[in-house]
Amino acid sequence: MEIVRNILLVLHFVGLASLLGGFMVQMSAFRTRSGRINPAILHGALTQVVTGLLLVGVAEMGDADVNHVKIGIKLVVALTIYVLALVFRKKETISNGILGTIGLLTLVNIVVAVFV
Repeated sequence: MEIVRNILLVLHFVGLASLLGGFMVQMSAFRTRSGRINPAILHGALTQVVTGLLLVGVAEMGDADVNHVKIGIKLVVALTIYVLALVFRKKETISNGILGTIGLLTLVNIVVAVFV
């Protein structure tokens, strides 16, 4: 079971890297107001949600103590990011507010993961 958890954890990190990297690529678009949802943001958010849920399932099956408040917060934040990416993925350009919200929520999820 430890191997499954480690594989899921690596995939969770890959999703985070994709999401954060996709946002970082779009940061230059803040000046020109030409930001858009790239596939890295969309797929990174989906990977985060799916692997996060699977990680919780694996932890619940084992002896690990799961902080359900932390998981709930992270799930709501990740789902919000995914829904924003899904809704605005077809737009040619999106507002700086939407792009900034995605970046801020990504950072919030990282902070919650580390400090809570």
